[in-house]
Amino acid sequence: MTVTEPIWWKDGVVYQIYPASFKDSNNDGLGDIPGIVSKIDYIKDLGVDVVWLSPHYDSPQHDMGYDIRDYESVYAPYGTVADVETLIEACHSRGMRLIFDLVINHTSDEHKWFEESKSSKDNPKRDWYIWRPAKYAADGTRMPPNNWRSYFSGSAWEWDEHTQEYYLHLFAKQQPDLNWENHTTRRAIYDTSMEFWLQKGVDGFRIDTVNMYSKDTSYPDAPIIDSGIFEQPASSLFCNGPRMHEFLREMNTQVFSKYDIMTVGELPHTPDPAHVLRYVGAGDKQLDMVFQFDMVDLGGGKTHKYEMEEYTLPELKSVVSKWQSFIENTDGWTTAFCENHDQGRSVSRFASDAPQWRERSAKLLAMMMCAMTGTIFIYQGQEIGMINAPKDWPIEEYKDIESINYYNSVAQRTNNDAKALAHVMKSIQILGRDHARLPMQWDASPYAGFTSRKEGAWMRTNDIYTTINVASQLRNPSSVLNFWKDMLRTRKEYRELFIHGSFKTFDLENEYIFIFAKRFARDTAVVVLNFSEEEREFKRPDVGGGKWELLVGNVDGVDGTVDRLEGYEGRIYLVN
Repeated sequence: MTVTEPIWWKDGVVYQIYPASFKDSNNDGLGDIPGIVSKIDYIKDLGVDVVWLSPHYDSPQHDMGYDIRDYESVYAPYGTVADVETLIEACHSRGMRLIFDLVINHTSDEHKWFEESKSSKDNPKRDWYIWRPAKYAADGTRMPPNNWRSYFSGSAWEWDEHTQEYYLHLFAKQQPDLNWENHTTRRAIYDTSMEFWLQKGVDGFRIDTVNMYSKDTSYPDAPIIDSGIFEQPASSLFCNGPRMHEFLREMNTQVFSKYDIMTVGELPHTPDPAHVLRYVGAGDKQLDMVFQFDMVDLGGGKTHKYEMEEYTLPELKSVVSKWQSFIENTDGWTTAFCENHDQGRSVSRFASDAPQWRERSAKLLAMMMCAMTGTIFIYQGQEIGMINAPKDWPIEEYKDIESINYYNSVAQRTNNDAKALAHVMKSIQILGRDHARLPMQWDASPYAGFTSRKEGAWMRTNDIYTTINVASQLRNPSSVLNFWKDMLRTRKEYRELFIHGSFKTFDLENEYIFIFAKRFARDTAVVVLNFSEEEREFKRPDVGGGKWELLVGNVDGVDGTVDRLEGYEGRIYLVN
């Protein structure tokens, strides 16, 4: 059994860049496209094959660029269309590809389409967005069309005084949802957001909220699960709607199939593997792969993300196993990731960011990720083991609309109850999106070498940048950065085993040690990871006999013959 000739988007390493926080080239405190170009050789040397650029489009920046004003223009502080063309060439000339974020569930409320749509009820573009009349309570109080909650708290409906109707916004009120039921709207989306950039050589898209375009068009009320408030989570009514697969097939047929590109969809609220396979089966021509969020959702609260609940290692093992195994004996494909622009840093979330453990923890997670089946995605700074913001930062240091809106809503709802707000703050300190958006830590100079602006960066730099930064790790052969480089080389050297192999976990209920095996044809690897500070013995699983040889570990001087792990120690064995 052998894997056929490598498919670039399956075997490739993808590196996600958040442009505001990567590198500032003109010292205005904000990252930009020329800054990315200046670091392109660093990215190549890491072992990256595909660069994923988070939204760079013209935007009022209410949601860090996910509110797009013009798909065919670049946010001016980031640069110009010509700068993006330079980035495309910089990637291609080094044998790398470049994919963009595709944000097409909604636009900015400053997009010319929405400005036309809200101008009058009989405007030709009125039906390009989702408008509904008010409801009225028994006492005459005006009410939204239903009780759906926005992802950013409050109602998902905003009243427009001029036309006397509500429009739908699943995210911020400045992000009105497009009406995908309108064929003319869909064609315009394809032309402006996809074809414009594909014709310039872009190699594909990470597709935002890819399962939200088809809603339940009767817009019924969501079931009440948070009894203290009118607005309720409604994902079951706006995710995976009745025409969702039809829309994606059309998108693929009319646009994607004409190019050699990759597509990866953001697929929240879809826990059933059989349903996910409908999106990624190669024969159905919808998406190449999707991000499934069960792992990075661990710890999030049931009523709201920032009502954090503790999780156990067996829960993590269970979700990893589920999404590693669901493509076996199918024509689907999967992804491997534990960080992105919407998540707290993985060392702080899944291991330990304590000074004595954080480096070993980062290497432990690198081993876990590089041994996983599917396309691997690394987020900027993950390769140096960046960690969450310090716990003594107050809420005023946070900038993300999701965190701030929820904190303020709880303050209002509880009359500033100290206990309730402390729990929300603790949740944000672990799960907040801002942790991933702190400036990239390049060196030990002021503001981590991200900017030379004397007032600093657009967002506070993590206080630990003098200890955790690229420059110091490049010089240190045993650094997290050099460990990641080695692991990515190892992953490619044993591509059939790690990228394409089958996955099996052992001792699932063990609350401290994660053991899994990868198998391809007659080759087997066993990964053993201690997710605790204490030394732990482990039992070698029965994988069919053979000699165990230590391939890689994260503790110096270990030969792998003793079945006992130090705190946060990891090993990968080859079993011949």
